[in-house]
Amino acid sequence: MSEPLLRVRDLHKHYREGRSIIHAVNGVSFDVYPGEAVGLVGESGCGKTTTARCILRLEDVTGGRIEFDGTDLTALSGDRVRSRRRDFQMVFQDPSESLNPRFSIRRTLREPLQLHGLYSDDQQLEDAVRRVNLEVEHLDRLPHQLSGGQKQRVGVARAMMTAPKLVILDEPTSSLDMSLRIHVIVLLKRLQQELNLSYIFISHDLSTIRHLCDRVMVMYLGRIVEQGRTADVFDDPTHVYTKALLSAIPVPDPSVKRHRILLKGETPTARHLEAGCALQERCSFVADECRRPVPDYDLGNGHLVACRLAREHPRYRAAATEPAIPSA
Repeated sequence: MSEPLLRVRDLHKHYREGRSIIHAVNGVSFDVYPGEAVGLVGESGCGKTTTARCILRLEDVTGGRIEFDGTDLTALSGDRVRSRRRDFQMVFQDPSESLNPRFSIRRTLREPLQLHGLYSDDQQLEDAVRRVNLEVEHLDRLPHQLSGGQKQRVGVARAMMTAPKLVILDEPTSSLDMSLRIHVIVLLKRLQQELNLSYIFISHDLSTIRHLCDRVMVMYLGRIVEQGRTADVFDDPTHVYTKALLSAIPVPDPSVKRHRILLKGETPTARHLEAGCALQERCSFVADECRRPVPDYDLGNGHLVACRLAREHPRYRAAATEPAIPSA
């Protein structure tokens, strides 16, 4: 296997609010490989967008290491980070907020090329809008003259202008209706294959994650509680929070009965960081050991679960009972 394009190790991001500290991201670690699409899921406020903004160095990190293509981004000055931004870009959730209302689409797409010394002529801009299924005449329009789906495609085109290696997509379809959402998802899948992009796809839409992503990470209260290949996590969820999240996915067939897993109480505040499992106050299976630091249990194929119940999983028990290979 090739080396990871992105390595995130023990990432922390805390905010001070008065006398309190908000623990937004708490010890997150993961890899993203070239050409891979990785989903990041979890409820609102769990730290998904903050993690993305830290990776792009739009936020200073409190602790940890972010290594992109062999460079430790956390050790770079602001000017040096800006020079590397041609290699990693972001598509934001609301295109109406992320596009300058006074800039034509032509200027919006030309600006990143000029910033990084990549602009040659307007043929680049015409190729870019055609790539995202827009027409050349859209280049001379302002954002308010476009539909929501067209504006989001401009956001995608802008992110692709500098031929990045990594694109982070923060809920890119949440503001669109279902028909437009499907078109954007198909577009993103095609662009990933054509340009060999790596994606981090942040979404509440678990059905989209399953269709688009090779691997998925489940985040709760600033921590990744389960991660692995998408099929493994969706078909065989092991952490109680993952099971509850997946049990809430609507099923289009009314004859299919699904057991809904409901967690106790409300999500705790991020102002107080509990030792041990982040779900301990809401889980029906909590034990004393859950109140101490929980390791990631490896179920194989990169399927990691931060829950003591993973020890009962047949794949973990099989690996634990395999005889050791004798040393030479």
